[in-house]
Amino acid sequence: MITVDRLRTSPNALAEHYSRFRVGERTLLTGHSHQAWPDVALRGQIEAFEDAARAVDGKWDLALARADEVRAAFRGWLDDPDAPIALGANTHELVVRFLSAVDLPHRPRLITTGGEFHSIRRQLARVAEEGVEVVRLAPDPIDTLAARLAEAIDGRTAAVLVSAVLFETARIVPGLGDLAAVCAWRGVELLVDAYHALGVVPISVPADGLDSAWVVGGGYKYLQLGEGNCFLRIPPHGLDARPVITGWYAEFGELDAEAGDGPVRYAAGAARFAGATYDPTSHYRASEVSRFFADHGLTPALLRRISLHQNELLARLFDELEAPAEIITRDRAAPRSAFGGFLALRSPIAAQLSRELARRGVATDSRGEYLRLGPAPYLSDYQLESAIMTLGEIVHSWDRLPKAE
Repeated sequence: MITVDRLRTSPNALAEHYSRFRVGERTLLTGHSHQAWPDVALRGQIEAFEDAARAVDGKWDLALARADEVRAAFRGWLDDPDAPIALGANTHELVVRFLSAVDLPHRPRLITTGGEFHSIRRQLARVAEEGVEVVRLAPDPIDTLAARLAEAIDGRTAAVLVSAVLFETARIVPGLGDLAAVCAWRGVELLVDAYHALGVVPISVPADGLDSAWVVGGGYKYLQLGEGNCFLRIPPHGLDARPVITGWYAEFGELDAEAGDGPVRYAAGAARFAGATYDPTSHYRASEVSRFFADHGLTPALLRRISLHQNELLARLFDELEAPAEIITRDRAAPRSAFGGFLALRSPIAAQLSRELARRGVATDSRGEYLRLGPAPYLSDYQLESAIMTLGEIVHSWDRLPKAE
């Protein structure tokens, strides 16, 4: 069983299972973006090919069984064992299907925040160009965000779209259960983007008061599932929805019915939000990784403890650098328990710092003015200490470093 204490060795107790990604040899602080895949992921991809080679078109029964495993895994991450789950290659296609199911013709108003990931940000910007009113609230102050979103609702509002954890700063958005209650009372749909929560911030749909909410997310980041593994959790009242954007998989169970001039038919349950033909390899990989997590006891609670340990260590080590605040600083207004799975460092040269770190063997990324350091369960404390030491060397010698023209 993996524990926080077993992370202190280098390489740590999990690293041997990620030999293809060489996590013990490389400092991959990209856990918030692309975590390494355990070696069993390759087995899943090979089995996808072998099933296709052996069964040809008959592979789909095998592939759909893998898809069911992926649905079950997402239900576990949501602590929602009976949740209707639609799968998609990415969150964007699922958000679009959601938007096509809400009553925008009669309630042409959407409410969101200025801290949403690009899948929502860009799509809503384009929808606004077509005449839908899109209200964007500033994320800060974060403690009042959910209440401000609720107060912004009026009779023309069709939906509210908000993240559980903000992708730039890692701040957890509190009060989403209260927001869900207001949305349900006002007949407004609530879509919660849980991508930056799953695997680092436990979510319980029933305990968090999100039974009436739609929840979208995926496994590309903290869950190590790779591309092509996203989901939409559909609330009970959404099972009668008729999304305008609909693929032929949403007609399974109705294909044998006579075609006519009546309304477009939908399959029962979450399948009404299905798309069309897809590459099942992603689900083979995801099912193998999900089994690996289960075999090694990588539960939401344990992963939260690991994440907090690693992020608290990174924050403490960064503070010990005593870096010039005008070059780089962090949000110290809240404890690390108020944050998700990465340390966001604010800097006017965030992109340059990320590039210099990469040149010295430390993989990070940046979003706007934030340098993001994302640890992962397979990294040791020593690797985190080494990364912050490297950052300190860069920051304290920044004026003397050669700059790109």
